[in-house]
Amino acid sequence: MFTGIVEETGAVSAISSGTLSVSADIVLEDLKIGDSVAVNGVCLTVTALDADGFGADVMHETLNRSALGGLRPGSAVNLERAMPASGRFGGHIVTGHIDGLGRIIKTRRDGNAVWFRIKAEPGIMRYVVEKGSVAVDGISLTVAEVKDGAFSVSVIPHTMGATALAQKGEGAYVNLENDILAKYVEKLCGSAPGAGTGITRELLERYGF
Repeated sequence: MFTGIVEETGAVSAISSGTLSVSADIVLEDLKIGDSVAVNGVCLTVTALDADGFGADVMHETLNRSALGGLRPGSAVNLERAMPASGRFGGHIVTGHIDGLGRIIKTRRDGNAVWFRIKAEPGIMRYVVEKGSVAVDGISLTVAEVKDGAFSVSVIPHTMGATALAQKGEGAYVNLENDILAKYVEKLCGSAPGAGTGITRELLERYGF
């Protein structure tokens, strides 16, 4: 599990069929073979490790469902190690399992912040709510507006400087992960596609909720 608080930006050192190599610094401090690292929000298992970076196996499924397939040597990537049990929960629950892609359709500067408007498919937008959380390339961000099949986030200078988001402009694709809690609630309430009967509004009202 991750929190969406990026620890550092690394750089892709090599990418080949089934393998992604990333140069890094901070995340290497206590990293071991078999550990999980979120790379642009995608949970990957470390399979190789040296003093300059780490390597991970990447399946076709991962490449097809995320923007990792568009990375090239030198591409900057957001990195976060899995959260330790003793760590602070600075963002929100992020699993590293990407729900799909979003496309940046507009950016604008607003004082010291930068606004990003991101368009996504209905299956993702159904879980995006104003003032809720969403992970964009592994970054925990607060949704400021939801409208016309897209959502907007306002990014502070610290986040712009500490992540690779500053390198993403209009037309760029980003990895999106919805808040897992919203999906669990939907499933329990029986309103998820394919879900059976479950907790209903009528049942909650009957017991005073």
